[in-house]
Amino acid sequence: MSPAFISGVELSGRLYDEAVHPLLSQHFPGLAHTATLIGPGSEVLGFDTARSTDHDWGPRLQLFLHPDDLAEHGARISDILAEQLPTTIAGYSTNLVPIGDQGTRHMRPALGRIQHGIVVAELGAWLTGYLGFDLRDEITTLDWLTTPTQVLAGATAGAVFHDGLAQLHPVRRQLAWYPDDVWRYILACQWQRVSQEEPFVGRCGDVGDELGSAIIAARLARDLMRLCLLLNRVYPPYNKWLGSAFARLPCATRLAPILTTAMAATDWHEREHHLASAYEAVAALHNETGLTEPVDPRTRSFHDRRYRVLHAERFTAALIATIRDPALRDLPLTGAIDQFVDSTDALGSRTLTRRLAQAVFPNRTEAP
Repeated sequence: MSPAFISGVELSGRLYDEAVHPLLSQHFPGLAHTATLIGPGSEVLGFDTARSTDHDWGPRLQLFLHPDDLAEHGARISDILAEQLPTTIAGYSTNLVPIGDQGTRHMRPALGRIQHGIVVAELGAWLTGYLGFDLRDEITTLDWLTTPTQVLAGATAGAVFHDGLAQLHPVRRQLAWYPDDVWRYILACQWQRVSQEEPFVGRCGDVGDELGSAIIAARLARDLMRLCLLLNRVYPPYNKWLGSAFARLPCATRLAPILTTAMAATDWHEREHHLASAYEAVAALHNETGLTEPVDPRTRSFHDRRYRVLHAERFTAALIATIRDPALRDLPLTGAIDQFVDSTDALGSRTLTRRLAQAVFPNRTEAP
């Protein structure tokens, strides 16, 4: 029988409390270390369920050491964990073995040494590999714009079980949210995305293309959901968990039914009607932030055509006008990396995302 499901964060906390910490105290008394669960994984964001347990899930954590301690003790610590960890935590195997061509990991009963999910590393090097930039230097505007929101969410969510190095909590506070001007720029670019497609729901419908209209409506719904998360200072996760993250927002109580109805509509007039309600609700949320002078949140016709739009570029202009950094204010309205790149493989490569953003923002390397 499968063990009762507990969240991955709780499971990793029990791994540290019941197994890793006692072994460190026994073999390396007084060793300064930080134990945490951050980075990739649905459990880090708190979206894991019993379904998650079939792969890439299990008792795991990161164990960070000072560089000298890592050089002296790192390999031995990993060996001791492989030899002496209990075979299960809360009924779940601590043996996480690679399966399949994708290198995913699956829990299996251990036969001999345990292939554990504990990463023993130095914090600065691990974060540089995960984020794509070195936090020991000042974070630049380019650093913020090249880092996908999913990555930033992974660095600031999860749990810290012990911060004996006294380094991880300050790092997480540093990454908790964008600098004010960068936030305003990213919000402006998100509104720009809405403005570019909002009339197309009706235009497709006008020529009998209900499928095309529905696809554009779905794109707009996704952009509005991401916009709500950004307005609420929440890093949007990647698409699998976007709806789950959106559902946690206070505004979702009102907006989720509107967007759901818009997605279910089979006629473009109905689809457009509900999207217009969503536009006005999100526009009101923008005005509540006080980031700009109030912008009229009412929808209107698209020029002389009968399509109902917000003309969301008005919110873009209002936000750009409030940015104090003239160089940031003059950037193209492409936004951060995951506002203009939609490839999972591209967003998963820190080297590639940095090269792409450097091509768009060649002179943005200084700190904001």
